[in-house]
Amino acid sequence: MDTLQLIKYVVERFADKKDQIEYKVEEKENAIEVTVLLDSSDMGKVIGKQGKIAKALRTIVSAYTPRESKKYFIEIKEKA
Repeated sequence: MDTLQLIKYVVERFADKKDQIEYKVEEKENAIEVTVLLDSSDMGKVIGKQGKIAKALRTIVSAYTPRESKKYFIEIKEKA
């Protein structure tokens, strides 16, 4: 399982409208930015109270990613 699959796995455990989730991946020089676009009804579920789930997701991804590889940055946004 690669890091993006891990992100998708965790996000989809909390979201109800899994079919409406979009992932935008932008690779930069020494970082990979992943933007997760969610339906407004799923925002609170995926972010969690006081951002605890989002913080835990970032911690898991940080621990899962090998040291030599690019660092992952995760942003969770509401679909426009």
